[in-house]
Amino acid sequence: MRMDLVLELKDVPGQLVSVLDPISGLGTNLVTVIHQRDMKNKRGMIPVQITLEGERENLNKVIEKFKQQSISILEMDGNVQKEKISTILIGHIVDNDIRDTMDKINELDGALVSGFDIKLDGEDKSSALINIEADFGKKGLIFDRVKQIASEKDLLMINEV
Repeated sequence: MRMDLVLELKDVPGQLVSVLDPISGLGTNLVTVIHQRDMKNKRGMIPVQITLEGERENLNKVIEKFKQQSISILEMDGNVQKEKISTILIGHIVDNDIRDTMDKINELDGALVSGFDIKLDGEDKSSALINIEADFGKKGLIFDRVKQIASEKDLLMINEV
């Protein structure tokens, strides 16, 4: 059986090798690797496409190993596993505890704040662009939670279109 994956890896020396190394030890074969460093995203991450071949049980072990290594699987056999979500908050973001805001978003199952860019304007209101990596299909749930957090903290929320 074959499985096609798109992984998201850090652009650091040895990252690709650390991902590929356990594959044969788990009873699978590496068929193809497409590693394009020029496709780096804003967070410095690179999509790597791999095709594996092996028994279903062994392929599942590889997937589990990737999860243990905190490797993001963006696609599995053409099915999107993760999606990127962006939202903007406007208000007294710093005064309302940035860490608490991020922690409340990260508490959601399948969601992780992957970027938090803030623009300060002295003592006036500030704005923050929040990038969230989420399991596919959870966009509505995440927007609802961020909207609730924004309401609790008297912040204006602007969602992506």
